[in-house]
Amino acid sequence: MEDINDKLNEASYSEKRNMDTKVYAQCLSFIDLTSLNSTDTVAKISTMTDKVNSFNTTFPNYPQVAAICVYPNFAATVKSNLKDANVNIAVVGGAFPSSQSFLEVKVLECKMAVEQGANEVDIVLPLNHFLSDQNELAAKEILEIKKAIGDAHLKVILESGSVKEPELIYKASVMAMEAGAYFIKTSTGKTEPAATPEAAVVMCTAIKDYYNKTGRMVGFKPAGGISTPEDAVKYFSIVQTILGDQWLNSKLFRIGASRLANNLLSLLENRTVNYF
Repeated sequence: MEDINDKLNEASYSEKRNMDTKVYAQCLSFIDLTSLNSTDTVAKISTMTDKVNSFNTTFPNYPQVAAICVYPNFAATVKSNLKDANVNIAVVGGAFPSSQSFLEVKVLECKMAVEQGANEVDIVLPLNHFLSDQNELAAKEILEIKKAIGDAHLKVILESGSVKEPELIYKASVMAMEAGAYFIKTSTGKTEPAATPEAAVVMCTAIKDYYNKTGRMVGFKPAGGISTPEDAVKYFSIVQTILGDQWLNSKLFRIGASRLANNLLSLLENRTVNYF
């Protein structure tokens, strides 16, 4: 694995170049617009979905977000209200954010969410197994959930701030991809540290190595604490530097965020925007 600091320095050159309105606007198209609060209600999620429905009319010069991400019990709410067929319906499943439950419960939760409309499922790597060096059990859980959700895309959250060591983050990345992950994701945003550039470099390097070995392109999703346009461009530049421009689309790059969309719009519009 190449030196992390070398890759960060290389990405910083791209970052300076990418601080422009074209990239800021492009970053909107990578957002998984997220609401994961204990106070979420059907009315709140419906309102958020309505905002997505009317986004292209209200802001015709900018691209639509990639997905709406909610708890599993709101999948049907998004499904029944969403009018833009190009926006994905994502849920966090598998006993999010701890992944501490019976495998049968995790599988059923994810399966039910897909049955109610989700086409993307974000789960947390079972750290209880992984950090105990029970890698076969960790992989088995991912495989079982992937089997249960069928054609829906599986995103595996590594909780990189808890895994900590670069070698372990790399190992977790490869395990998740081999078990069928369509995306690998940094964190839940419920623990600290959340997303970090260092973890992003390691994960993108693992994706590149896996692609060179298998020919399968796996997506990358930083999430947790990403709220400013500068944050978004930083991760955009890391992906561009390590994986290349072919990864800079919503099928292979997402940003999990709740506040980022408004902050990008405020910068692009040169005024305070609190649309979402």
